[in-house]
Amino acid sequence: MAETPAPPAPGRLLLALVIGLVAVGPLSTDLYLPSLPAIGRALEADVAQTQLTLSAFMVAFAFAQLAYGPLSDRFGRRPVVIAGIAIYTLASFACAFAPSIEWLVAGRAAQAAGACAGVVLGRAIVRDVYGREGAARMLALVGSVMAFAPAAGPVLGGIVEVAFGWRWNFGLLVAFALVLLVLIGRSLVETNRHRDPRALDPVAMLRNYATLVRDRRYMGYAACVSAGYAGLFSFISGSSFVLIDDLGLPPDSYSWYFALCVAGYFIGAQLAARLTLRLGIDRMLAIAAVIKCAGAGTMFAVALAGLVGPGIPGATVLVAPMAVYMIGFGIGMPNGQGGALAPYPHMAGSASALMGFQQMAWAAAVGIVFGHLHDGTPRVLAGLVLASALAHTASLLFLVRPFAKR
Repeated sequence: MAETPAPPAPGRLLLALVIGLVAVGPLSTDLYLPSLPAIGRALEADVAQTQLTLSAFMVAFAFAQLAYGPLSDRFGRRPVVIAGIAIYTLASFACAFAPSIEWLVAGRAAQAAGACAGVVLGRAIVRDVYGREGAARMLALVGSVMAFAPAAGPVLGGIVEVAFGWRWNFGLLVAFALVLLVLIGRSLVETNRHRDPRALDPVAMLRNYATLVRDRRYMGYAACVSAGYAGLFSFISGSSFVLIDDLGLPPDSYSWYFALCVAGYFIGAQLAARLTLRLGIDRMLAIAAVIKCAGAGTMFAVALAGLVGPGIPGATVLVAPMAVYMIGFGIGMPNGQGGALAPYPHMAGSASALMGFQQMAWAAAVGIVFGHLHDGTPRVLAGLVLASALAHTASLLFLVRPFAKR
Protein backbone atom coordinates (compact mmCIF):
# COMPACT_ATOMS: atom_id res chain seq x y z
CA MET A 1 0.00 0.00 0.00
CA ALA A 2 1.25 3.44 -0.89
CA GLU A 3 1.91 5.92 1.87
CA THR A 4 2.08 9.70 1.89
CA PRO A 5 4.23 11.79 4.21
CA ALA A 6 2.95 12.17 7.75
CA PRO A 7 0.38 14.96 8.10
CA PRO A 8 1.35 17.99 10.15
CA ALA A 9 0.45 18.27 13.80
CA PRO A 10 -3.30 18.84 14.21
CA GLY A 11 -4.51 22.27 15.23
CA ARG A 12 -7.53 24.48 15.54
CA LEU A 13 -7.86 25.01 11.79
CA LEU A 14 -8.14 21.28 11.15
CA LEU A 15 -10.74 20.98 13.90
CA ALA A 16 -12.70 23.87 12.38
CA LEU A 17 -12.59 22.23 8.94
CA VAL A 18 -13.81 18.92 10.33
CA ILE A 19 -16.66 20.71 12.12
CA GLY A 20 -17.58 22.42 8.85
CA LEU A 21 -17.54 19.11 6.97
CA VAL A 22 -19.65 17.32 9.54
CA ALA A 23 -22.06 20.28 9.74
CA VAL A 24 -23.04 19.96 6.07
CA GLY A 25 -25.34 17.01 6.83
CA PRO A 26 -27.44 18.41 9.70
CA LEU A 27 -27.60 21.88 8.15
CA SER A 28 -29.00 20.36 4.98
CA THR A 29 -31.85 18.73 6.90
CA ASP A 30 -32.54 21.26 9.66
CA LEU A 31 -32.20 24.59 7.87
CA TYR A 32 -35.09 24.14 5.45
CA LEU A 33 -37.57 22.43 7.80
CA PRO A 34 -39.51 25.66 8.52
CA SER A 35 -39.88 26.14 4.75
CA LEU A 36 -41.62 22.81 4.03
CA PRO A 37 -45.17 24.26 4.04
CA ALA A 38 -44.10 27.14 1.79
CA ILE A 39 -42.35 24.73 -0.57
CA GLY A 40 -45.50 22.66 -0.86
CA ARG A 41 -47.60 25.72 -1.68
CA ALA A 42 -45.09 27.16 -4.13
CA LEU A 43 -44.57 23.92 -6.04
CA GLU A 44 -48.21 22.76 -5.75
CA ALA A 45 -47.24 19.61 -3.86
CA ASP A 46 -49.14 17.78 -1.12
CA VAL A 47 -47.66 16.91 2.27
CA ALA A 48 -46.45 13.46 1.20
CA GLN A 49 -44.68 14.84 -1.86
CA THR A 50 -43.10 17.64 0.13
CA GLN A 51 -41.84 15.30 2.86
CA LEU A 52 -40.28 13.16 0.13
CA THR A 53 -37.60 15.86 -0.15
CA LEU A 54 -36.42 14.75 3.30
CA SER A 55 -36.84 11.01 2.71
CA ALA A 56 -34.92 11.15 -0.57
CA PHE A 57 -32.08 12.95 1.19
CA MET A 58 -31.87 10.29 3.94
CA VAL A 59 -31.90 7.33 1.53
CA ALA A 60 -29.30 8.83 -0.81
CA PHE A 61 -27.16 9.84 2.18
CA ALA A 62 -27.15 6.26 3.47
CA PHE A 63 -26.11 4.58 0.23
CA ALA A 64 -23.62 7.19 -0.96
CA GLN A 65 -21.53 6.63 2.16
CA LEU A 66 -20.66 3.14 0.96
CA ALA A 67 -18.92 4.63 -2.09
CA TYR A 68 -17.05 7.49 -0.41
CA GLY A 69 -15.21 5.21 1.99
CA PRO A 70 -13.43 3.09 -0.64
CA LEU A 71 -12.87 6.15 -2.86
CA SER A 72 -11.03 7.95 -0.07
CA ASP A 73 -9.07 4.83 0.83
CA ARG A 74 -7.88 4.65 -2.78
CA PHE A 75 -7.33 8.31 -3.74
CA GLY A 76 -7.00 10.03 -0.37
CA ARG A 77 -9.34 12.15 1.73
CA ARG A 78 -8.60 15.56 0.18
CA PRO A 79 -9.54 15.05 -3.49
CA VAL A 80 -12.62 13.01 -2.63
CA VAL A 81 -13.96 15.48 -0.08
CA ILE A 82 -13.41 18.34 -2.53
CA ALA A 83 -15.38 16.44 -5.17
CA GLY A 84 -18.17 15.70 -2.69
CA ILE A 85 -18.56 19.30 -1.56
CA ALA A 86 -18.46 20.46 -5.19
CA ILE A 87 -21.35 18.10 -5.99
CA TYR A 88 -23.18 19.43 -2.95
CA THR A 89 -22.67 23.03 -4.07
CA LEU A 90 -24.11 22.38 -7.54
CA ALA A 91 -27.01 20.38 -6.12
CA SER A 92 -27.86 23.13 -3.62
CA PHE A 93 -27.88 25.63 -6.48
CA ALA A 94 -30.26 23.36 -8.41
CA CYS A 95 -32.55 23.11 -5.36
CA ALA A 96 -32.66 26.88 -5.03
CA PHE A 97 -34.04 27.20 -8.57
CA ALA A 98 -36.22 24.06 -8.59
CA PRO A 99 -39.27 24.63 -10.83
CA SER A 100 -41.16 21.55 -9.58
CA ILE A 101 -41.33 19.21 -6.61
CA GLU A 102 -39.84 16.40 -8.71
CA TRP A 103 -36.85 18.61 -9.51
CA LEU A 104 -36.43 19.45 -5.84
CA VAL A 105 -36.61 15.79 -4.78
CA ALA A 106 -33.89 14.92 -7.31
CA GLY A 107 -31.82 17.90 -6.17
CA ARG A 108 -32.11 16.81 -2.56
CA ALA A 109 -30.89 13.32 -3.44
CA ALA A 110 -27.91 14.86 -5.25
CA GLN A 111 -27.33 17.13 -2.24
CA ALA A 112 -27.12 14.08 0.01
CA ALA A 113 -24.70 12.36 -2.37
CA GLY A 114 -22.34 15.28 -1.87
CA ALA A 115 -23.07 16.06 1.78
CA CYS A 116 -22.24 12.62 3.09
CA ALA A 117 -18.64 13.06 1.90
CA GLY A 118 -18.21 15.61 4.67
CA VAL A 119 -19.55 13.33 7.38
CA VAL A 120 -17.76 10.15 6.28
CA LEU A 121 -14.41 11.76 5.52
CA GLY A 122 -14.55 14.16 8.45
CA ARG A 123 -14.57 11.14 10.77
CA ALA A 124 -11.88 9.40 8.73
CA ILE A 125 -9.64 12.49 8.81
CA VAL A 126 -9.95 12.62 12.60
CA ARG A 127 -8.96 8.94 12.80
CA ASP A 128 -6.01 9.51 10.46
CA VAL A 129 -4.62 12.36 12.56
CA TYR A 130 -5.53 11.66 16.18
CA GLY A 131 -5.38 7.88 16.64
CA ARG A 132 -7.72 5.71 18.73
CA GLU A 133 -8.39 7.46 22.04
CA GLY A 134 -7.54 10.84 20.57
CA ALA A 135 -10.10 10.33 17.81
CA ALA A 136 -12.84 9.64 20.35
CA ARG A 137 -11.92 12.80 22.25
CA MET A 138 -11.81 14.97 19.12
CA LEU A 139 -15.10 13.53 17.84
CA ALA A 140 -16.57 14.45 21.20
CA LEU A 141 -15.32 18.02 20.80
CA VAL A 142 -16.82 18.13 17.31
CA GLY A 143 -20.05 16.74 18.73
CA SER A 144 -20.21 19.36 21.47
CA VAL A 145 -20.00 22.12 18.87
CA MET A 146 -22.41 20.35 16.54
CA ALA A 147 -24.96 20.09 19.35
CA PHE A 148 -26.05 23.60 18.45
CA ALA A 149 -26.91 22.73 14.82
CA PRO A 150 -30.27 21.00 15.51
CA ALA A 151 -31.43 23.97 17.59
CA ALA A 152 -29.93 26.77 15.50
CA GLY A 153 -30.75 25.35 12.06
CA PRO A 154 -34.55 25.65 12.20
CA VAL A 155 -34.35 29.06 13.88
CA LEU A 156 -32.04 30.46 11.19
CA GLY A 157 -34.07 28.78 8.47
CA GLY A 158 -37.25 30.34 9.81
CA ILE A 159 -35.70 33.81 9.79
CA VAL A 160 -34.50 33.39 6.20
CA GLU A 161 -37.88 32.00 5.15
CA VAL A 162 -39.79 34.96 6.56
CA ALA A 163 -37.36 37.58 5.27
CA PHE A 164 -36.47 36.25 1.83
CA GLY A 165 -38.44 33.10 1.01
CA TRP A 166 -37.70 29.37 0.96
CA ARG A 167 -35.30 29.42 -2.00
CA TRP A 168 -32.83 31.54 -0.07
CA ASN A 169 -32.34 28.75 2.48
CA PHE A 170 -30.75 26.74 -0.31
CA GLY A 171 -28.87 29.86 -1.38
CA LEU A 172 -27.43 30.04 2.12
CA LEU A 173 -26.28 26.42 1.79
CA VAL A 174 -24.59 27.31 -1.51
CA ALA A 175 -22.70 30.14 0.21
CA PHE A 176 -21.67 27.86 3.09
CA ALA A 177 -20.43 25.19 0.68
CA LEU A 178 -18.41 27.71 -1.36
CA VAL A 179 -16.66 29.01 1.76
CA LEU A 180 -15.94 25.43 2.81
CA LEU A 181 -14.51 24.61 -0.61
CA VAL A 182 -12.14 27.58 -0.45
CA LEU A 183 -10.94 26.66 3.05
CA ILE A 184 -10.44 23.01 2.13
CA GLY A 185 -8.58 23.91 -1.06
CA ARG A 186 -6.23 26.25 0.78
CA SER A 187 -5.75 24.53 4.13
CA LEU A 188 -6.54 20.80 4.12
CA VAL A 189 -3.54 18.58 3.46
CA GLU A 190 -3.84 14.88 2.70
CA THR A 191 -4.17 12.79 5.88
CA ASN A 192 -4.49 9.27 4.44
CA ARG A 193 -1.04 7.71 4.84
CA HIS A 194 -2.22 4.21 3.93
CA ARG A 195 -3.77 4.52 0.48
CA ASP A 196 -4.95 1.19 -0.85
CA PRO A 197 -4.54 0.87 -4.65
CA ARG A 198 -7.04 -2.01 -4.61
CA ALA A 199 -9.71 -0.27 -2.56
CA LEU A 200 -11.98 0.18 -5.62
CA ASP A 201 -11.54 -3.36 -6.85
CA PRO A 202 -15.03 -4.86 -6.41
CA VAL A 203 -13.54 -7.98 -4.89
CA ALA A 204 -11.37 -5.89 -2.55
CA MET A 205 -14.34 -3.69 -1.61
CA LEU A 206 -16.43 -6.72 -0.73
CA ARG A 207 -13.48 -8.19 1.13
CA ASN A 208 -13.03 -5.00 3.16
CA TYR A 209 -16.70 -4.80 4.05
CA ALA A 210 -16.75 -8.52 4.81
CA THR A 211 -13.76 -8.05 7.11
CA LEU A 212 -15.64 -5.33 8.98
CA VAL A 213 -18.86 -7.34 9.23
CA ARG A 214 -16.97 -10.35 10.60
CA ASP A 215 -15.25 -8.21 13.24
CA ARG A 216 -17.55 -8.51 16.24
CA ARG A 217 -15.96 -5.63 18.08
CA TYR A 218 -16.36 -3.34 15.09
CA MET A 219 -19.99 -4.39 14.69
CA GLY A 220 -20.51 -3.93 18.43
CA TYR A 221 -19.14 -0.39 18.43
CA ALA A 222 -21.09 0.44 15.26
CA ALA A 223 -24.25 -0.97 16.85
CA CYS A 224 -23.74 1.26 19.91
CA VAL A 225 -23.54 4.25 17.57
CA SER A 226 -26.53 3.12 15.49
CA ALA A 227 -28.67 2.33 18.52
CA GLY A 228 -27.91 5.70 20.06
CA TYR A 229 -28.86 7.50 16.86
CA ALA A 230 -32.02 5.40 16.54
CA GLY A 231 -33.14 6.68 19.93
CA LEU A 232 -32.47 10.25 18.87
CA PHE A 233 -34.25 9.78 15.54
CA SER A 234 -37.23 8.24 17.33
CA PHE A 235 -37.58 11.54 19.16
CA ILE A 236 -36.94 13.64 16.05
CA SER A 237 -39.49 11.77 13.94
CA GLY A 238 -42.15 11.37 16.61
CA SER A 239 -41.88 14.23 19.08
CA SER A 240 -43.78 16.80 17.02
CA PHE A 241 -46.75 14.44 16.67
CA VAL A 242 -46.72 13.57 20.37
CA LEU A 243 -46.00 17.02 21.82
CA ILE A 244 -48.05 19.16 19.45
CA ASP A 245 -50.87 16.90 18.20
CA ASP A 246 -51.35 14.63 21.21
CA LEU A 247 -50.38 16.85 24.15
CA GLY A 248 -51.53 20.14 22.62
CA LEU A 249 -48.21 21.94 23.02
CA PRO A 250 -48.10 25.24 21.09
CA PRO A 251 -45.80 24.95 18.04
CA ASP A 252 -43.72 27.93 19.15
CA SER A 253 -42.94 26.12 22.43
CA TYR A 254 -41.75 22.96 20.71
CA SER A 255 -38.28 24.32 19.90
CA TRP A 256 -37.61 24.94 23.61
CA TYR A 257 -38.17 21.28 24.43
CA PHE A 258 -35.98 20.27 21.52
CA ALA A 259 -33.34 22.66 22.88
CA LEU A 260 -33.54 20.89 26.25
CA CYS A 261 -32.51 17.65 24.54
CA VAL A 262 -29.76 19.47 22.66
CA ALA A 263 -28.47 20.72 26.02
CA GLY A 264 -28.32 17.13 27.25
CA TYR A 265 -26.30 16.15 24.19
CA PHE A 266 -23.93 19.07 24.73
CA ILE A 267 -23.33 18.03 28.35
CA GLY A 268 -22.65 14.44 27.30
CA ALA A 269 -20.24 15.47 24.54
CA GLN A 270 -18.35 17.70 26.97
CA LEU A 271 -18.04 14.82 29.46
CA ALA A 272 -16.77 12.55 26.70
CA ALA A 273 -14.17 15.10 25.63
CA ARG A 274 -12.90 15.47 29.20
CA LEU A 275 -13.02 11.87 30.43
CA THR A 276 -12.33 9.55 27.47
CA LEU A 277 -8.54 9.73 27.66
CA ARG A 278 -8.71 9.02 31.39
CA LEU A 279 -11.32 6.24 31.44
CA GLY A 280 -11.03 4.72 27.96
CA ILE A 281 -13.61 4.04 25.27
CA ASP A 282 -15.19 0.89 26.70
CA ARG A 283 -15.79 2.36 30.16
CA MET A 284 -17.28 5.49 28.63
CA LEU A 285 -19.64 3.35 26.55
CA ALA A 286 -20.69 1.51 29.71
CA ILE A 287 -21.41 4.83 31.44
CA ALA A 288 -23.40 5.92 28.39
CA ALA A 289 -25.46 2.72 28.51
CA VAL A 290 -26.39 3.28 32.17
CA ILE A 291 -27.41 6.89 31.55
CA LYS A 292 -29.40 6.01 28.42
CA CYS A 293 -31.28 3.21 30.18
CA ALA A 294 -32.02 5.44 33.17
CA GLY A 295 -33.46 8.20 30.99
CA ALA A 296 -35.30 5.96 28.55
CA GLY A 297 -36.60 3.68 31.32
CA THR A 298 -38.03 6.65 33.19
CA MET A 299 -39.54 8.02 29.99
CA PHE A 300 -41.24 4.70 29.21
CA ALA A 301 -42.45 4.25 32.79
CA VAL A 302 -44.20 7.63 32.95
CA ALA A 303 -45.72 7.07 29.51
CA LEU A 304 -46.93 3.57 30.39
CA ALA A 305 -48.36 4.75 33.71
CA GLY A 306 -50.35 7.51 32.02
CA LEU A 307 -48.52 10.27 33.87
CA VAL A 308 -47.98 12.36 30.73
CA GLY A 309 -50.79 14.90 30.70
CA PRO A 310 -51.65 17.64 28.22
CA GLY A 311 -49.81 20.93 27.78
CA ILE A 312 -46.51 22.10 29.17
CA PRO A 313 -46.53 19.97 32.37
CA GLY A 314 -47.05 16.77 30.38
CA ALA A 315 -44.42 17.71 27.82
CA THR A 316 -41.92 18.44 30.60
CA VAL A 317 -42.55 15.08 32.27
CA LEU A 318 -41.90 13.32 28.96
CA VAL A 319 -38.97 15.33 27.60
CA ALA A 320 -36.90 15.68 30.79
CA PRO A 321 -35.99 11.95 30.78
CA MET A 322 -35.22 12.24 27.07
CA ALA A 323 -32.70 14.96 27.92
CA VAL A 324 -31.06 12.47 30.29
CA TYR A 325 -30.93 9.93 27.45
CA MET A 326 -29.25 12.58 25.32
CA ILE A 327 -26.47 12.96 27.90
CA GLY A 328 -25.74 9.27 27.37
CA PHE A 329 -25.99 9.77 23.62
CA GLY A 330 -23.42 12.57 23.76
CA ILE A 331 -21.05 10.28 25.69
CA GLY A 332 -21.65 7.18 23.60
CA MET A 333 -21.60 8.52 20.04
CA PRO A 334 -17.95 9.70 19.80
CA ASN A 335 -16.65 6.74 21.79
CA GLY A 336 -18.50 4.23 19.65
CA GLN A 337 -17.17 5.92 16.52
CA GLY A 338 -13.63 6.02 17.88
CA GLY A 339 -13.76 2.37 18.91
CA ALA A 340 -15.06 1.22 15.53
CA LEU A 341 -12.48 3.14 13.49
CA ALA A 342 -9.46 2.44 15.70
CA PRO A 343 -8.30 -0.95 14.31
CA TYR A 344 -8.57 0.09 10.66
CA PRO A 345 -6.20 2.94 9.76
CA HIS A 346 -5.67 1.34 6.35
CA MET A 347 -9.39 1.46 5.51
CA ALA A 348 -10.81 4.07 7.86
CA GLY A 349 -12.94 5.43 5.02
CA SER A 350 -14.67 2.11 4.45
CA ALA A 351 -15.10 1.58 8.19
CA SER A 352 -16.62 5.04 8.58
CA ALA A 353 -18.89 4.52 5.57
CA LEU A 354 -20.29 1.19 6.72
CA MET A 355 -20.88 2.56 10.22
CA GLY A 356 -22.71 5.56 8.77
CA PHE A 357 -24.84 3.32 6.56
CA GLN A 358 -25.88 1.24 9.55
CA GLN A 359 -26.67 4.38 11.53
CA MET A 360 -28.99 5.73 8.83
CA ALA A 361 -30.60 2.32 8.29
CA TRP A 362 -31.46 1.99 12.00
CA ALA A 363 -32.87 5.52 11.98
CA ALA A 364 -35.03 4.82 8.94
CA ALA A 365 -36.32 1.64 10.57
CA VAL A 366 -37.47 3.31 13.79
CA GLY A 367 -39.11 6.09 11.79
CA ILE A 368 -41.15 3.52 9.87
CA VAL A 369 -42.06 1.66 13.07
CA PHE A 370 -43.25 4.85 14.74
CA GLY A 371 -45.34 5.81 11.71
CA HIS A 372 -47.13 2.45 11.73
CA LEU A 373 -47.57 1.99 15.49
CA HIS A 374 -48.25 5.51 16.80
CA ASP A 375 -51.52 5.36 18.73
CA GLY A 376 -52.01 8.94 19.86
CA THR A 377 -50.09 8.40 23.12
CA PRO A 378 -46.38 8.77 24.06
CA ARG A 379 -46.02 5.02 24.62
CA VAL A 380 -44.65 4.09 21.19
CA LEU A 381 -42.15 6.97 21.17
CA ALA A 382 -40.92 6.13 24.68
CA GLY A 383 -40.81 2.42 23.86
CA LEU A 384 -38.60 3.00 20.83
CA VAL A 385 -36.20 5.16 22.84
CA LEU A 386 -36.00 2.45 25.52
CA ALA A 387 -35.44 -0.26 22.91
CA SER A 388 -32.57 1.80 21.50
CA ALA A 389 -30.97 2.12 24.94
CA LEU A 390 -31.28 -1.61 25.52
CA ALA A 391 -29.80 -2.32 22.09
CA HIS A 392 -26.75 -0.19 23.00
CA THR A 393 -26.38 -2.15 26.24
CA ALA A 394 -26.73 -5.54 24.53
CA SER A 395 -24.20 -4.59 21.85
CA LEU A 396 -21.70 -3.57 24.50
CA LEU A 397 -22.21 -6.72 26.61
CA PHE A 398 -22.37 -9.35 23.88
CA LEU A 399 -20.23 -7.95 21.06
CA VAL A 400 -17.69 -5.51 22.49
CA ARG A 401 -16.93 -6.68 26.03
CA PRO A 402 -16.13 -10.39 25.37
CA PHE A 403 -13.49 -9.40 22.86
CA ALA A 404 -11.98 -6.46 24.74
CA LYS A 405 -8.19 -6.64 25.02
CA ARG A 406 -7.88 -5.26 28.51
